[in-house]
Amino acid sequence: MRVTNKMLSNNFLYDMQNNLQNLKKLQSQLSSGKEISRPSDDPFKVARAMQMHTDITSNKQYNENIKDTINWLDQTDTALNQLGNQFQRMRELMVSAGNVAYGSDEKQKIKDEVNGIISNISQTLNASFDGKYIFGGTRGTSKPVGIKEEESNNIITYKTSDGSNLDDAESIMSERLVTEISQGVTVEYNVTATDILEFKYKKSNAAGEVNMNVKDILENIVKHLDGNFENTDGSGWEENLSSASDALTGQDLEDMDAVINNILKLRSQVGAKMNAMESAKEKNLDENLNLTDILSQTEDIDITEKTMQFATAQTVYIAALQTSAKVIQPTLMDYLR
Repeated sequence: MRVTNKMLSNNFLYDMQNNLQNLKKLQSQLSSGKEISRPSDDPFKVARAMQMHTDITSNKQYNENIKDTINWLDQTDTALNQLGNQFQRMRELMVSAGNVAYGSDEKQKIKDEVNGIISNISQTLNASFDGKYIFGGTRGTSKPVGIKEEESNNIITYKTSDGSNLDDAESIMSERLVTEISQGVTVEYNVTATDILEFKYKKSNAAGEVNMNVKDILENIVKHLDGNFENTDGSGWEENLSSASDALTGQDLEDMDAVINNILKLRSQVGAKMNAMESAKEKNLDENLNLTDILSQTEDIDITEKTMQFATAQTVYIAALQTSAKVIQPTLMDYLR
């Protein structure tokens, strides 16, 4: 087969074009730092890199969820600590009220302070964080409790979304707040007002657990401080100083101990959830580092290797230019010039 100058020129141009494309690709990789710039470069790596980016973005959102949950739990623990101190102070006052040397004036002062503590308890139960009421359940934009006055006594009551009083809030504010901390892993992290004000407890004089209602307990305490006692036949309250004093230092104290123990139980649960969130946070950070490393191995270039490849390709390109000058013979046009 006869090899013509035209064939040599075509082959040379074809090879030069390939060399230029290779230089362009290597230069693009060096400037971007990425192995692939379009799906056609390596469809498998592109698909894997896209999945890694999705996983990393999701993991960052899970990390934000965990941080928000930790902050929420921290505020919840602070509020529960305040409630514990308030109930403890009330218990101390109840013990003082049992002093036989105290007259009606002293007990009235104790009752006034107890009413103030009840008001403070209501304010603590309405504590908020990030624009939401901590103990409001899923109805976080409305106050969970309020205060109403009955015969100069402060009574805690649940609140509806429009601010009116509500006697039964079991189905309204007992819902749990849920957050996702990992793919398919969700946790409930809030404490509701009903967890604090309504709980089960094993009384010493009861066969099993009984339902405890803090609202009723506080109402009984202030009435007993007034010297009133509920008739055993359920006909109502009447003045009975001796029975009221015995109830105050007996059943009321036991009920208050149950309330304080319930607060401690809730705080321990919050503490356990905080520890779990801290562990989840560390796990999330480790996963993010691992995913980032895998992504780097998938789409990032080896700078040293690519630099050497670029230098080699550049040498080949220059050598091709020099070789072509010797291989392609001069034509008549060269002599005419």
